[in-house]
Amino acid sequence: MRVSQVLKGKGDMVFTASPNETIGAVAALLHARRVGAMVVVDESRSVIGIVSERDIVRIVAESGGENLGQPVSGCMTRDVIFAAPNETVDSLLERMTDRRIRHLPVCEDGRLLGIISIGDLVKIKIAETEAEAEELRAYISAG
Repeated sequence: MRVSQVLKGKGDMVFTASPNETIGAVAALLHARRVGAMVVVDESRSVIGIVSERDIVRIVAESGGENLGQPVSGCMTRDVIFAAPNETVDSLLERMTDRRIRHLPVCEDGRLLGIISIGDLVKIKIAETEAEAEELRAYISAG
């Protein structure tokens, strides 16, 4: 299955933040929206970073919360790893596992199309495995 198919099923909504929003405000938005990461975009909507719950926990652990009023640009990941719409679920699972990341913004020609989480991919792999098992049961039953 391709990333473009995943986005068709899941939708293309991506929560974004400005690099000037405070770490505390972004943490509150992550909590309110029940998401694990937000893509950080500049004025032209170009992706300049990604901030995750893990990034915020690291800041709180290091500073005791003193930096929650600082801009999120100070804790975001700037070296963003992207997914392309034509990539496969298996290739993304491998990349995410190797790099120990849980979210990949999906971009094409510099345009943000959506975001894929490792949970999205695991859900698809489970559905594929269940479908294969059902096909095998049907084949065996048919004799």
